[in-house]
Amino acid sequence: QVLLVESGGGLVQAGGSLRLSCAASRRSFSSYVMGWFRQTPGKEREFVAAISWSGGNTYYTDSVKGRFAISRDNAKNTLYLQMNSLKPEDTAVYSCAAAPIVYLTTNLKEYYYWGQGTQVTVSS
Repeated sequence: QVLLVESGGGLVQAGGSLRLSCAASRRSFSSYVMGWFRQTPGKEREFVAAISWSGGNTYYTDSVKGRFAISRDNAKNTLYLQMNSLKPEDTAVYSCAAAPIVYLTTNLKEYYYWGQGTQVTVSS
């Protein structure tokens, strides 16, 4: 089992930046594809970004391309999401997730382990 704990959420004005972190409990962190998802009340959880084992491949949902950057530090068992040029519509609970697969995926059903989430609120 992999325990994931997010941090770094908060309140920021539109146009501002935040960096989310996701600390993993296991040294096998480097063998998981990692992803970030977000969810707002009344809506389904939405894919944001994913990164390969090595960090060499990434994939983003269209709405965050050019503004968000996913990265990982396997030596520290930590996943990151740098969020720039934030918009009010980015407001959500952001969760990290781990998938024991070898390809990038946007399908949340393929992610076995989930963090508890961190709130990001962007004011206009």
